[in-house]
Amino acid sequence: LAVGWGSRMDTAWAPSPGGCELVQTIMDCTGRWLSSIPGNLRGETEELFFDDNTIQVLGNASLLLYPQLWHLSLTRNRLELIEPGAFLSSQGLQVLSLTDNLLFTNYSLTAAALSALPALRTLDLAGNQLREDMVSVLVSNLSSLESLSVARNIIMRLDPSIFTNLTQLLELNLEKNYIFEIDNAFEGLQRLQRLNIAYNYLPCLVGFGLTQLRVLNVSYNALEWFLTLESDDLFELEVLDLSHNRLLFFPVLPRHSKLHSLLLQDNRMSFYQRLPNGTSLANVTVQFLIIDGNSTNITTVRLWDELCHSNLSSLRLLDMSQNQVWGLPDDFLAQMPSLTHLKLNQNCLEAFHLSEEDPLAMLTELDLSQNQLVELGVKVGVGDILPNLQLFNLSTNRLQALPPGIFTHTRKITTLDLSRNRVDLCPQPAEAESLPCVDIRGVETLTHLSLAGCGLQGLSSRPFQGTSLMHLDLADNHQALSGDLGWLQDLVLTLQVLSLRNTSLSSTAVDFSALSSLVRLDLSGNSLAAFPTSLGALRLHSLDLRDNCLPALPPDVAQVPLGRSLQELYLSRNPYNCCTLGWWDALQQAEGLRVPDGREVTCSHGSRTLRPGALPEPVLQSCRWQTADLALLYLVLALPTCLTLLVAFVVVFLMLKEKLLKMVKTRCGVSSPY
Repeated sequence: LAVGWGSRMDTAWAPSPGGCELVQTIMDCTGRWLSSIPGNLRGETEELFFDDNTIQVLGNASLLLYPQLWHLSLTRNRLELIEPGAFLSSQGLQVLSLTDNLLFTNYSLTAAALSALPALRTLDLAGNQLREDMVSVLVSNLSSLESLSVARNIIMRLDPSIFTNLTQLLELNLEKNYIFEIDNAFEGLQRLQRLNIAYNYLPCLVGFGLTQLRVLNVSYNALEWFLTLESDDLFELEVLDLSHNRLLFFPVLPRHSKLHSLLLQDNRMSFYQRLPNGTSLANVTVQFLIIDGNSTNITTVRLWDELCHSNLSSLRLLDMSQNQVWGLPDDFLAQMPSLTHLKLNQNCLEAFHLSEEDPLAMLTELDLSQNQLVELGVKVGVGDILPNLQLFNLSTNRLQALPPGIFTHTRKITTLDLSRNRVDLCPQPAEAESLPCVDIRGVETLTHLSLAGCGLQGLSSRPFQGTSLMHLDLADNHQALSGDLGWLQDLVLTLQVLSLRNTSLSSTAVDFSALSSLVRLDLSGNSLAAFPTSLGALRLHSLDLRDNCLPALPPDVAQVPLGRSLQELYLSRNPYNCCTLGWWDALQQAEGLRVPDGREVTCSHGSRTLRPGALPEPVLQSCRWQTADLALLYLVLALPTCLTLLVAFVVVFLMLKEKLLKMVKTRCGVSSPY
């Protein structure tokens, strides 16, 4: 920081009383256990940070020495009172953070102090145990406020009196309170653009009419209905978050708006034009009785009629995941020509149909995962369907095939997830040519393909020919490697990430040496009883060998190209031999290599399971005997026996010498003098 401040380098970081740090005109006294604001800090200070201290009272004289102050933060103190004259010398204060204090105790006196701040733009009162009446008093004279946060308090009901004078307010944060009712509380906030009411207890929003609002977050409430006023006015609304509620129907949105992001995740929403049992409620209407004071208004709505008269031509993101959608109404998606991201995962869809009349020409991401899809219908003609699609997620469905020629229209697709479907890849063996399959040959843009858990029965006849796959996931396919492995030859130049987790791989089944571009390889959950020697020449960055049957790794694993390039290695849940851990010691010394599961790595010695880095001395001694030179060991064991036999022979010979000589003389008939 000091380098950029040139001549002020000598004062960029300066110690101050109380252990505070001064950075130019910013004084940081965070976490200094201060019970008051020191009076001997620099007078030209413009920003003061006293977070995480023990200040209880901000007195009338606390800020007298800081007339240039424009930013004050007293977050996470024990502040109970701000005396009425505390800010009289700091009329230029613009940003004030009082988060996580105890301002509910003397809120009326604190309100008098705040009213002396004519330039205040941002005020944070979150986490002060404030009720709605306290908030009303605290902000009643702050007409200059542009941003207000009263999150994490105990507000329960909002009415027009609370924010009456906040005519300049642009942003209001009310999240994590206990709000269950809103009665025209925001109508006077004519400049309000961002409103956050997330994590409350609102049962419905009926008669929404804040035309100036741009961002509305009502997520994590108990909403069952969202109804906009019937009006031809243009709503400025751009982002609407209704996720994690209890919506039963698609929301009734403004007829004219600038909405580009609509988040409806995790609700109970469905469409009722056609029910799963074949019946229809298309001609049934619902009437809402709206009581506003002494007036009563009855609104009749056909909630299942496409978009309920809403214009969503500017919508780019629609998230309807985690709902109860069985099917989409006719021409539902045709009303969204600008849509780029569509999420329908975790619903009840059994079919999804696309046609030239419903082309979704701008769509780049389509997520249909975790449904009950048995059919993906595409009416192919002369026009393009999904011409800009890049990410297509169909995982966890009941698909057996995709429409022929679908990828001739999706000319920009890069990522395809077919995992956990019962699909096979084309071309099929001659005896199975009539079975349905997915043909991705020649899709040059495809770089990421997931086929995990598809029950593949071998990959013969080069199904990846003409692709440029960089990521390939074949995990949980027990027979995927049972056939001809020639398909690997089509990927040697491009494949960087390969997952063969839980594919019944044996040590000699696959030769990896040709995959020179590979940087990540997952071989976990297999039956490897020996380290594949073909891995030694690769320059992987990540290798996963968990859950195999490996007794050891090669002793020189850290010296080969693989060991020098590895940055991440997973090794746990293998039956390593405690007496052959030379490779482990070498890996511990390898520079730049991490073993994230190193604490879970164990080895076996007899019936004991031990950690490699903490072997007891008796085990080490036992291992030394087991790993000693056997020839030398046999020699050492045999030498005493030989010496004993030799001594015994000499003793016997000396004791029987005379008898033996007489026996020889008798036998040979030759006299010999004694």
